[in-house]
Amino acid sequence: MKCESCGLHDCYGGEDCFELRERSLPAYDEPETLALTRAATALESRHYNQLTRVEEVMRFAEEMGWRHLGIAFCIGLAEEAKILAAALKLRFRVTAACCKVAGIEKEILDLEKIDPDRTEAMCNPAAQALFLNDAGTDLNLIVGLCVGHDIIFSQQSKAPVTTLIVKDRVLAHNPVGAIQSGYWRKRLGLDARGRPVKDS
Repeated sequence: MKCESCGLHDCYGGEDCFELRERSLPAYDEPETLALTRAATALESRHYNQLTRVEEVMRFAEEMGWRHLGIAFCIGLAEEAKILAAALKLRFRVTAACCKVAGIEKEILDLEKIDPDRTEAMCNPAAQALFLNDAGTDLNLIVGLCVGHDIIFSQQSKAPVTTLIVKDRVLAHNPVGAIQSGYWRKRLGLDARGRPVKDS
């Protein structure tokens, strides 16, 4: 059985198709994991289909008792990060770190450049995490970090991390559009219904 192809989803009603129940339950013996689970479940139960992602993040942080939020943002979303920080500051302490923090030139690590004839600072998710770690944030929000940079940031962050905005320069930061749109499905090698197109 493949979850993505299942038309029944009996797990919603308590079915354990893969016999994972007993193996997964011990993870919730860890107090922080159980607290995160309780907060997430309470948020879903009380506000199902009522809150935006931004509102959910704020409610979740309050449920967890977190008062200091970090924002790791892409310089291309600096305006969005500024507005987000203003909204969050109404209820939280906020520290933000731009992706170019530390200003390390790409040449130092022999990295590819967009324009070989200009100086370009690399994105530095490790420095973003270090900056927010030093600030003592309780929760860090990813705002448009590149694929890969988001992974590095999550690995290096001492605080829990959630993604608020996923970068997609082509689809206005809405990557699900590539799966929902028939035009983009075709470009991915799928037909309009999402099935692989067989070579003729």
